[in-house]
Amino acid sequence: MGFIKKLFFLLILLACAAGYGFYSWMQQALFENGPTIEFAIKPGSSVRASARQIRDAGVPVNPILLEALARVLGKANKMKAGSYEIEAGKTPQDLLNKIVNGEFSMASLAVIEGWTFQQMRKLVDAHPSIKHETVGLSEAELMRKISPEFSQAEGLFFPDTYRFAKGSSDVQLYQQAHTQLLKKLDEAWKKRQSDLPYKNRYEALTMASIIEKETGQKSERNMIAAVFINRLRTGMLLQTDPTVIYGMGERYQGKIFKRDLLTDTPYNTYTRAGLPPTPIALPGMESLAAAFNPARSDALYFVARGNGTSQFSNNLDEHNRAVNKYQR
Repeated sequence: MGFIKKLFFLLILLACAAGYGFYSWMQQALFENGPTIEFAIKPGSSVRASARQIRDAGVPVNPILLEALARVLGKANKMKAGSYEIEAGKTPQDLLNKIVNGEFSMASLAVIEGWTFQQMRKLVDAHPSIKHETVGLSEAELMRKISPEFSQAEGLFFPDTYRFAKGSSDVQLYQQAHTQLLKKLDEAWKKRQSDLPYKNRYEALTMASIIEKETGQKSERNMIAAVFINRLRTGMLLQTDPTVIYGMGERYQGKIFKRDLLTDTPYNTYTRAGLPPTPIALPGMESLAAAFNPARSDALYFVARGNGTSQFSNNLDEHNRAVNKYQR
């Protein structure tokens, strides 16, 4: 009987020692120094498989103990698949909490105002932290995944800096940027002037893209918008070089010549009346606002002064004098 009591007491001591050791382990830093370690948990992984993937990625953690910790704390079925980072000084409990809370490692991508969609797509396709699901798709095929309403992508993504979990798909990123553009477009449409010559919001978006490419001066965008809108109202050709350049595609090598202005394309606003068939770039918020709320002006012309600003004129005589002054 005495032996059984001693054995029972010994087992209690061992259990207490094991419990204390386990508690001490879960509170100790996984590693004290060194760079952040990246790891990923695959979708559908069990707690055991997840623990092994973490260890195999280089995190110095015992997968058996990590699995035990998850089960003891009731979090074995709450671990989220995704990409993560663990820094020096973090404990096994910190590690588990990060995974349960879905604190994914983040990446970012900056889409610049005035870029074309092709420039944006090139950046997305080359981003190392994105899961690429649209590489090789035609533009129409890509848009069917993003928004079946549109077959051409130009202008339909809002230029901004986007943060996303590493390993997110390019489809998710495109959807986010497209949704943001539609939101901004709807907001601007609700605040528009009442007498604008647009048939719909898409035409206003096209105008905003032209304004974006015509000037880098935010203070002039409303006047640039006024000139083009006045021209639309009076039936004048828009005669804006950025649309010609867009229509030239790869033929454009940094300069535009008279023959380019005379060569007809769907985007040549020197040969075709009205707006081009699609936007020519990704417009920012200031250009959208200008397209919906142009300056109250009778101006029909503008010419660069050579210092980054423009001279606006109400008639051809004024414009010719401005051209002689600033361009010759």
